[in-house]
Amino acid sequence: MIYVTRKERFNAAHKMWRAEWSEEKNKEVFGKCANVNWHGHNYDLFVTVKGELQETGYVVDLKLLSDLINERVIDLLDHKNINLDVEFMKGKMTSTENLTIGIWNLLEGAIKNELNFILHSVKLYETENNFAEYFG
Repeated sequence: MIYVTRKERFNAAHKMWRAEWSEEKNKEVFGKCANVNWHGHNYDLFVTVKGELQETGYVVDLKLLSDLINERVIDLLDHKNINLDVEFMKGKMTSTENLTIGIWNLLEGAIKNELNFILHSVKLYETENNFAEYFG
């Protein structure tokens, strides 16, 4: 079994906020991430698939994987407000952890059904120091 990873990037804004809490409590718990005027990140997304070598010498054609990631994920998130504009995040806290799980859910079936490969992991860097990784 060989694992291959494709990296993509997107920029998006969000706010960590619980409506049932006061502004003071939100700021106490979430700090700068509770900025009432939002804040943004330059996200790095790593999508890893696994499989056997094909006769091409590839596990997967990375152009096809990139196209799928862009169509299913990047187009939905890039230059968007995650809290307001992203349907699959409606009603969820816009943490990197929840976003990573949401991206997995968007990709898993498409990678299996359209590319005939197994999604191994989704890793999402919010900053160079903070990331979440999900294995399904």
